[in-house]
Amino acid sequence: MRLLSVVLPSYNEEMMIEKAAQTVGGVLTDAGIPYELIFVDDGSKDATWENIFRASADDEHVRGIHFSRNFGKEAAIMAGLAAASGDCAVVIDCDLQHPPEKIVEMYRLWEQGYEVVEGQKADRGTESAAHSFAAKTFYSLISKATGFDMENASDFKLLDRKAVDVLINMRERNAFFRGLSSWIGFETATVTFDVQEREAGESKWSTRSLIRYAINNLTSFSSAPMQVVTVLGIIMFVVSVVFGLITLIQKIAGIAQPGFTTVILILTFSSSIIMISLGIIGFYISRIYEEIKGRPKYIISKTCGGDCVRSPGE
Repeated sequence: MRLLSVVLPSYNEEMMIEKAAQTVGGVLTDAGIPYELIFVDDGSKDATWENIFRASADDEHVRGIHFSRNFGKEAAIMAGLAAASGDCAVVIDCDLQHPPEKIVEMYRLWEQGYEVVEGQKADRGTESAAHSFAAKTFYSLISKATGFDMENASDFKLLDRKAVDVLINMRERNAFFRGLSSWIGFETATVTFDVQEREAGESKWSTRSLIRYAINNLTSFSSAPMQVVTVLGIIMFVVSVVFGLITLIQKIAGIAQPGFTTVILILTFSSSIIMISLGIIGFYISRIYEEIKGRPKYIISKTCGGDCVRSPGE
């Protein structure tokens, strides 16, 4: 059987490293699937790296990557995929809210010839109303902007070696993993799953961080927000024409009323449209600036396991 690489992005997950290694490893061992586990510590501030190092010393299947600072989950996923040596790779959350037993189902579909196996959420688990609304709004927007149905999409997916190579060779710095893994195409299958309750630790996602995540990924993956500027310009033009006709008719009829209410309304409305448009354009310019600087997506400061075993303090 061919090797499966399992990438586990980890940020302040000191309580879940050992549990994740044992649980995922146990599932794959029982299924007879050869595997490696790649934990990517995204600049954690707790003992996540020390626990990864310990797990790699106890289990030859475990490898670890440690960032010099926090670069974000997207960077952690890409670093894990770049380090993966398997014939296919699975990305799964370290908190085990993605059920590890589904990896076996994904692997079997891959053996049948599918090159991308998407994990789709059948149930989002326990979320606040605000968080659930923000998530649904984001996925609705990103689905319309990209042309892909991403309403139940997740980072939990299996990628064939060909798909992995395509993703890691993309040069864009602000990569949206969920969107790009759909954009690259390939023969695709889906597996549904229910989001599990977190066993330990706390979720790193808040409604505010989700909104920031949504804005960053929507603008990095699609130019749709730029079209808002055009739409606002058309709206402003229509409003101006309507007010202009009304004013002209009143002037011809001799019933024009003195006053500045209409003028003030038009000025404030047009000023708001201009400022919103400039804000959207400015945001895209800042993204272009980030890309052309050519800085790396992440910086690796330490590794462990495999052929690169170093002490946690090295």
